Amino acid sequence: MIKKTNTSIFLVPTLKIPKNTLKENGFINAFIKDETIDIAFEGSIFLLFRPEYPSRFRNFLNMEYNRTTSIIAEFDKKLGLVVLVYKLNPLFESDYSLIKKGEYSKTSKDFQKIFSNSIEIKVDGITRKELSLQYRVFNKTPDLIEYWKKNNIGYHSDMEIWHPFDEKKESLTNATLNEAALTYYSEID
Repeated sequence: MIKKTNTSIFLVPTLKIPKNTLKENGFINAFIKDETIDIAFEGSIFLLFRPEYPSRFRNFLNMEYNRTTSIIAEFDKKLGLVVLVYKLNPLFESDYSLIKKGEYSKTSKDFQKIFSNSIEIKVDGITRKELSLQYRVFNKTPDLIEYWKKNNIGYHSDMEIWHPFDEKKESLTNATLNEAALTYYSEID
């Protein structure tokens, strides 16, 4: 399983694509850069998909083109992988900059309002509501602070309580594409 990038966690929700729509169309991860192409898309993010049903994905893509002007490009990659390029909302440019600096709790309240405060989690058939990860990170909730104190040597209260934004890990590479393709083929065996 490929670990979600900070781009997926903190930038994809700003696109306002329904989470279930992403999942059913094979969303894998998102990146701030695509190192597999020679085109630079400033102020954009790259969403990697592995559509199981091409016709459903085409319908999703058509709906996205109708829903928003933020989608600016699409690229077919190897072994059935697809990348969609979305322009980020320029109103939140300073917030995106803070995210890329790893200063999550300093983002604006307007930016933070984009994210749900809670999520529903289903464990052993029981559904319960919990605070969302983004809410916990933005607000430095006591439970997350305690977790970071226990699991991160040298943590102090001035620090953010989430992983730093590492541009290398947030960039789509051929190695990432290979990993996504291998994960796909191991899942269908």
